[in-house]
Amino acid sequence: MAAIVTPVSASVGSLWRYPVKSMMGEELNASDVTERGLLGDRVYALLDPATGKVVSAKNPPKWSRMFDFRASFVSPPESGHMPPVRITLPDGTIVTSDRPDVDRVVSQALGREVRFVSSAPEKPSLEEFWPNIEGLAHREVVTDEGMPPRTFFDASPVHIVTTATINRLQELYPEGRFEIRRFRPNIVLRLGDGETGFVENAWVGRTVSIGEGVRVRITAPCSRCVMTTLPQGDLPQDGGILRTAAKHNKTNVGVYGVVERSGRLRLGDPIHIV
Repeated sequence: MAAIVTPVSASVGSLWRYPVKSMMGEELNASDVTERGLLGDRVYALLDPATGKVVSAKNPPKWSRMFDFRASFVSPPESGHMPPVRITLPDGTIVTSDRPDVDRVVSQALGREVRFVSSAPEKPSLEEFWPNIEGLAHREVVTDEGMPPRTFFDASPVHIVTTATINRLQELYPEGRFEIRRFRPNIVLRLGDGETGFVENAWVGRTVSIGEGVRVRITAPCSRCVMTTLPQGDLPQDGGILRTAAKHNKTNVGVYGVVERSGRLRLGDPIHIV
């Protein structure tokens, strides 16, 4: 039986990768996509030597300053070869990850000892703080959360968000600033005026075909955390961001996916739901 193709008025609106987990990343015009998502996404991380856990802004009482750091590759990444990254510290100082003293410099800027790593543990994990917001699985506690083996991803290599979802959240909480950077997606899909609400929720179990060949199977809604509420740049801290998602969409903003077919994505590429 032939696959049913659902017409959706949508195209790739923006592409993002985050070379170092929990640091600010890079907005792209195009990107290769492999089975591990956008090439170069979350290939590096900081490790807490005191706990052995991956450093994540999911625990802001300990790592809230991670959003004050920005990482970008010194040259374009290639499959099988990841170049060093250029890390911009909160004071504007730039250090490259191949410097022998990078651990010391970044630790000093963070105020906590860390190690810069390119290989994830066999069973990586991180600490997650749960704020006091109704609808979350936990409240006012820190939990240990497992991650996919040998990766620095929270749950999946691809995170997709549509402009319809962002616009709906903004309607529900007009005082908030629902900017894409709060949600740290890889692929933002710009939907036509006729597509409204939490559109991508209905895509779970289906496949998004993008451009000439990339296919991403949607596996689950993307449950959001305290990171969406944190200040970054000119965005203020705002618990209402997560509270709105919890109240109206079971804390979900966007969906997770796995890559079924590799290829190259470009801004403006059309999509189809298979």
